[in-house]
Amino acid sequence: MSRPARRSRNTEHAEEHVDERWMASYMDMVTVLMCLFIVLFAMSTVDQDKFIALKNSLATGFGTVDVGKLDTASGVVVPEELVDEQGAGFTEAEEASAEVDELLKLREQLRSALAAQNLEHTVTFVIDQRGLTVGLIGWETFFQPNSIQLQGEALVVVDTLGPILAAAEHKVSVEGHADYRGSPTPFPTDWELSGGRATQVLRRMVESAGFPGSQISAVGYGSTRPARTGESAEDAAINRRVDIAVLSDLPESVRNLIPTALSTKTGQPAP
Repeated sequence: MSRPARRSRNTEHAEEHVDERWMASYMDMVTVLMCLFIVLFAMSTVDQDKFIALKNSLATGFGTVDVGKLDTASGVVVPEELVDEQGAGFTEAEEASAEVDELLKLREQLRSALAAQNLEHTVTFVIDQRGLTVGLIGWETFFQPNSIQLQGEALVVVDTLGPILAAAEHKVSVEGHADYRGSPTPFPTDWELSGGRATQVLRRMVESAGFPGSQISAVGYGSTRPARTGESAEDAAINRRVDIAVLSDLPESVRNLIPTALSTKTGQPAP
């Protein structure tokens, strides 16, 4: 009589656990569901704009869709106008040279507008590391002694300069000055006198010439920065002035190169 076939121990073990193989797929499914709910929870609080930017960035990265120009840069980006054909930024000397070109162009616009009204003699122009300074120096054209009131041709001059300076979109500092004579009555000191003169010019530029108020400021220097140091009536009249400083917004290291760039272009010694 033959003996029945003996099943191996391994076969018995496999048959005992054959119904547990489904757990592997089940655990995978649970894991996927958990990840899905985590993603859904995160998406429920995400900023919509950031989500769209992320979606477009991922789509572009994987090449699945063309979303046009996408700005993914961070940090300091070189402005387009300061990038040459090879894509490299300009040197500081080249930036200073470009700034001088812009200031020279602005100076000629102001000079031409004044010359058209025979008022060119009422101002002076200086280009230096600050930018372009328009000096309102016209003897008795602008201010009488101890007075802050703009008079006569002064109003026409300021109204002519204002719109051109506003279009240039530079910040402007209006700086008042006084001649030192020790008696600024009815003002307590030369500081109030010079500050009042600067404020009068500022108000005229803003209220009548349309200069944006957020781009302009006024300061009074009293008699601390005279244009002339003599004691004659002519020297005193020249020191009763207001300077309109058109300020360069370039870094200081670039602005310091403006006098050299100006000298190169004009052939005149650097101020």
